[in-house]
Amino acid sequence: MNAMTLLPTTLSISFPKTISVLGEQAHEAINASEDGFVVVEDDIQALLQVRFFFASLIELHAPAYFILQVLQNIDYLFDAMLLRVEKYAKILPKDLQDCLQNDSRRDLLLEIVLDLGRRPEARFLGVPGGKCLRDTEISLAELEEAQKAVGEFGNDNRAGIEGTLHRVSAMRTRKGLIVGLTCRVGRAVSGHVDMVRDLLQYRESILFLGRPGVGKTTVMREIARVLADELRRRVVVVDTSNEIGGDGDVPHAAIGGARRMQVPKPSMQHRIMVEAVENHMPEVVIVDEIGTEAEALACRSIAERGVMLIGTAHGERLANIIKNPTLSDLVGGVETVTLGDEEARARQTQKSILERKAPPTFPFLIEMRERNYWVTHRTGRSVDMLFHGKKPLVEVRKRDEKFNVVIERWTTYDGDGI
Repeated sequence: MNAMTLLPTTLSISFPKTISVLGEQAHEAINASEDGFVVVEDDIQALLQVRFFFASLIELHAPAYFILQVLQNIDYLFDAMLLRVEKYAKILPKDLQDCLQNDSRRDLLLEIVLDLGRRPEARFLGVPGGKCLRDTEISLAELEEAQKAVGEFGNDNRAGIEGTLHRVSAMRTRKGLIVGLTCRVGRAVSGHVDMVRDLLQYRESILFLGRPGVGKTTVMREIARVLADELRRRVVVVDTSNEIGGDGDVPHAAIGGARRMQVPKPSMQHRIMVEAVENHMPEVVIVDEIGTEAEALACRSIAERGVMLIGTAHGERLANIIKNPTLSDLVGGVETVTLGDEEARARQTQKSILERKAPPTFPFLIEMRERNYWVTHRTGRSVDMLFHGKKPLVEVRKRDEKFNVVIERWTTYDGDGI
């Protein structure tokens, strides 16, 4: 039976809005890809949504065939997760593949760590620590077999699995020998863009901050798809390590109709960003992991040409970017200003103070504290208030227990000052 026949399409007439949204998201996910890599929301939330769907139907005394559809929908989600893990597991030794397939938490798999002379370890979403997969250590021969299965690593010691969003990163000795692999599961999710859908309408640039693993790249994928397919913008993704669009020459269906420019070397990312604007006339440029002064300058150049930028950077709070001399230009830069005596007395401050140097490259900045808890800044206003020793007002965006987006406006910022 085709998966499309399992999903209700007319529930909005008789049932709660949550059910209708779930049906639409599931249709969207299935239409995006048939390879089992696109799922509704992230794995835990998807199943919780379906369970809520099921509970709502029981409450409303729904006909039996609707309940059957829910059960079939749950089965389809599990099948999608299993297909994703199977493709990922091909690079692992056979005994580890078997161990992984028999693990009840395989749908929560985050990454597998293979280090020479140590026991292999699996790590799972939301679970502290890791799980040892066997008692014997990883041998050099097993690492070499895994390397053959993956293929060539780039200058950044990263490689992908063609047709997927998975990433494999290598650790090397000083002589270049691979002695460790981090095999990370890549997920394309549908639903995170609802947290910022209203901001996308402004056509202003947005910078996402967050620690590694919080989901920045995942959000970039869905924003690319929504901007290209739903809002009909000309979108170009500058994909340095093929993390956004996946490995291979054809980009993954998760980015929709957005175009993808691959970057030969990480050091060339800033050149490809400018080339994208000069040669391909995008309305939106999406770039992951802005980390050098040249990339920050390229971002300003692109923004000054009237192109919308969606970018990410490592850092947990706005103050981290302000204090980083390499990236501070993204939020307007910092300069020292000497005040006159009267002005210093009026401000009740010393004569030499810090001020924002220019308009921010990204008018919006979002701190991704957790996957479903984001703090949104109007960048220029927040930076100015932090320089003046005050707490800016921000928007807190999060999801409630039913996964609806809740926006708390005019909330006093709880982050550190300058």
